[in-house]
Amino acid sequence: MFARFLCRIVRSARVGMPALTRRLAALTRPAALALIAGTLADLTRSKPQLVAENALLRQQLLVLRRGVRRPRCTSGDRALLVLLAGRVRTWRQALLIVQPETLLRWHRELFRRFWRRKSRARPGARRASVSDETVALIREMAVANRLWGAERIRGELLKLDIRVAKWTVQKYMRGTRPPRRTGQPWSTFLRNHAHEIWACDFLPTIDIFFRPVYAFFVIALDSRRVVHVGVTRHPTDAWVTQQLREATPFGQRPRYLIRDRDSKYGPAFTRVAAATGIAELRTAYRAPRQNGTCERFLGSVRRECLDHLLILGEAHLRRVLREYVTYFNTARPHQGLEQRIPEPGAVHARRAEAGGPVRAVPVLGGLHHTYLRAA
Repeated sequence: MFARFLCRIVRSARVGMPALTRRLAALTRPAALALIAGTLADLTRSKPQLVAENALLRQQLLVLRRGVRRPRCTSGDRALLVLLAGRVRTWRQALLIVQPETLLRWHRELFRRFWRRKSRARPGARRASVSDETVALIREMAVANRLWGAERIRGELLKLDIRVAKWTVQKYMRGTRPPRRTGQPWSTFLRNHAHEIWACDFLPTIDIFFRPVYAFFVIALDSRRVVHVGVTRHPTDAWVTQQLREATPFGQRPRYLIRDRDSKYGPAFTRVAAATGIAELRTAYRAPRQNGTCERFLGSVRRECLDHLLILGEAHLRRVLREYVTYFNTARPHQGLEQRIPEPGAVHARRAEAGGPVRAVPVLGGLHHTYLRAA
């Protein structure tokens, strides 16, 4: 009976084995479209690129075969991976064991090591020492002649048959006279003209359905007061120009307006600003610190308001920002103003009797509170 049972098992295995084999082959077979697309892409690539990519993949496999959970690349591995990646056009897709950012960091490190080694002084080379008499003469010339630079002093030394490099003169001139300013710094200009300078910028955000919405703010630098806020989904030149008109009613305008070089500020915006008597101060490219007050305010809007709310749409964002701006202007103390409020309202201007009860007024549904003493 046991023999019959074994024969039945062998017969069932012979019948089911081909079906199982076909099933496994179908599951492990690569996608036909991906295989065809990869083959066609390889046909368009040159032979050196294919050889370099194969060498790059082979080197990564050698690292993985070392049997560690997290492969550690030696200095030779890093140098070889960087060298091979430079020969492959699609090196980002060919990387398997490290991130592309890691490979770029290795490349920068090798670049620094190469030039550090190349910039070393030769073993037999020695710099000629400068005599104490020459050093004293350089410092004497720098102190006595305030308008002379390093090259001018070097020329006088050549007249005396003293040959030194320009950087040597600069080295010993340092500290002999205070640095000379050519003009006032940016901070001094802002402090002197803060009462007649406004700044504007856009704050991009998204609603609950991942649709972009843009908020436009205009801020007075002297009081940190938010002059105007607008919300739209399509910030065109005409819309931004209309926001400038609404921010400057009845002749209320600044002398200067700081803004970046965004293409949203078109020719219509420039014409209206010039007709109103506003001089535009455009910041440099990738220099957000030149509009630091406005950038700091946009960060406060994100941290104190938008990061804690789900925006449903354009109208909802407009209502939320108007409520926050009212709180920002009339109730929120500012460190840059020595804990003063930009625009104290009638509620805060009224002083209650000492020792009165303190009442908390919620803002934005309780996200913030402003505290007052009851009359």
